[in-house]
Amino acid sequence: MTTIGLIGAGRIGRIHGMNVAAHAKAKLVAVADAVADAATALARDCGAKTMDAKAIIADRGIDALMICAPTDTHADLIEVGVKAGKAVFCEKPVDLSAARVRRCLESVTQAGRPVMIGFNRRFDPNFAALKRRLAEGAIGKVELVTVISRDPGPPPLSYVAHSGGLFRDMMIHDLDMARFLLDDEPVEISAVGSSLVDPAIGQAGDVDTAAVIMKTASGKIAQISNSRRATYGYDQRIEVHGSGGLLRAGNIHETTVELANADGFRADPIQNFFLQRYAAAYRAELDAFLAACAGAPPSPSVEDGLKAQLLADAATRSAQTGEAVKL
Repeated sequence: MTTIGLIGAGRIGRIHGMNVAAHAKAKLVAVADAVADAATALARDCGAKTMDAKAIIADRGIDALMICAPTDTHADLIEVGVKAGKAVFCEKPVDLSAARVRRCLESVTQAGRPVMIGFNRRFDPNFAALKRRLAEGAIGKVELVTVISRDPGPPPLSYVAHSGGLFRDMMIHDLDMARFLLDDEPVEISAVGSSLVDPAIGQAGDVDTAAVIMKTASGKIAQISNSRRATYGYDQRIEVHGSGGLLRAGNIHETTVELANADGFRADPIQNFFLQRYAAAYRAELDAFLAACAGAPPSPSVEDGLKAQLLADAATRSAQTGEAVKL
């Protein structure tokens, strides 16, 4: 039984906390949050107690930390957690500064404790099945990866101002997924971005509509499409074209029911929110973290977090300058 302390009881912290509480091989011992009522409510619902973050880190009866606090606390909490001998799961990103992520990676390497970063989409059952079939050679050599990710609507402007921008906040998931599926590091990236959904997002210095093209040293290509607006739901699709065929993972609908009549075919809407769409992925992600606590290599690692951050930084730079960036 792995005992876990959770730092951060917001929306994503609640998902992870409830998953730990329901898991047969884990126990949520304590919850910390700067908002006392949030910590109290989640601890009550999970059968845990409330403690402050320092006490959770110092408690030798707690084996592992789950960090779901604000981004600017992630690297510091990872470092003190591994120094205290704990395994750590941290929501993405490690930090908005690649230099800070590098220093964190050095600390993690020196401590020798497992640290896993929360790129949950790798664990989506459909995307994971696609990856397995790639590894089995179902379509031969990968040539072209296409990732489409579109949110139902933009986040609040107060969030945009501190998010690091669309490439670092939203597209970083897709950049990690592209690396995961290419199985080859990109060496060049080109990006474009516009503010088409909400002019205020552009006035805040960000974009809400973007596309990226990446190329690896061996010539593989990945293309990513992002939008902060999809009137039809939470659009999450992947397509991989190879020398021997095509693999594709589509959207998940609210039901599999279809209506057919004289007007044609009509399906129910696709799922509309990331917590619903990736519920199974979060559960599988916890399984992977518990395996890492037991000795399996942690994946995605801090190094994966750094590489995704470097790609997001390069995409931001390319969109701002209009020039391709060599990596």
